[in-house]
Amino acid sequence: MTELANPLRQKEESPAQIHPLAVVDTRAELKDGVVVGPGAVIGPEVFVGANTWIGPNVVLDGRLTIGERNKVFPGACLGLEPQDLKYRGASTEVVIGDGNTIRECVTINRATDEGEITRIGDNNLLMAYCHLGHNCELGNRIVMSNGIQVAGHVVIEDRAVIGGCLGIHQFVHIGGLAMVGGMTRVDRDVPPYCLVEGHPGRIRGLNRVGLRRSSNHYQEAELKQLQDIWTLLFRSDFVIKEGLDIAFKQKLMPAAEHLCTFIQASTRKGRRGPMPVRSSMD
Repeated sequence: MTELANPLRQKEESPAQIHPLAVVDTRAELKDGVVVGPGAVIGPEVFVGANTWIGPNVVLDGRLTIGERNKVFPGACLGLEPQDLKYRGASTEVVIGDGNTIRECVTINRATDEGEITRIGDNNLLMAYCHLGHNCELGNRIVMSNGIQVAGHVVIEDRAVIGGCLGIHQFVHIGGLAMVGGMTRVDRDVPPYCLVEGHPGRIRGLNRVGLRRSSNHYQEAELKQLQDIWTLLFRSDFVIKEGLDIAFKQKLMPAAEHLCTFIQASTRKGRRGPMPVRSSMD
């Protein structure tokens, strides 16, 4: 690897370094420390924040804002038109935060209608060949394994972990700290803190490993209440609505409250409500 292509060897305050074989529109804005590899193409409405590395043969186009300290690996295409038959040429946008790692051949499409944004937060890892459709919203510290195909209008909350080689249906909402097993068919909402797996996907329990690794975020009493509320909603004889009514009569700590409000909002979506729990027949 040449010094130009290695982001770890760039000085914090050095000017942008553009390989002679890259094509960068003069109207694009590249901040100090940006490195652009050979064969990269950057359009006129692109902003790239400081100390971001743009690898070989990356395409950045459309109204695209990329924050600081990101790494975009070879072949990624960010900010291109949405794959949506309703798109009529609106000047929509992609906004990407700081500290993200976007691996080989990832595609992130901009939104469909005027004023809309496809948005990615901070410190996410999107592994090779992931696709994020129009109007998606990702939070922070999400891990997406190889080959995940995300349809339009999907929301993924902070610290979710999603296994590889799967599809996520449009308008699905995946809650924070959820874990989705590889090759799961994700066609309904995934509640926060839950472990989901199967074809079709089913809730298998709480994501205990993820919760344990996040123990600095949760007190023992909060985790116990979360387990009790999960059992009430998914393993008791009460239907979801009855379980929520009982839960909301208690003083809920943040984790249990998030779980309940998520499921309450999801059930209002009807057919695209929360993913069911695994039954004894599964």
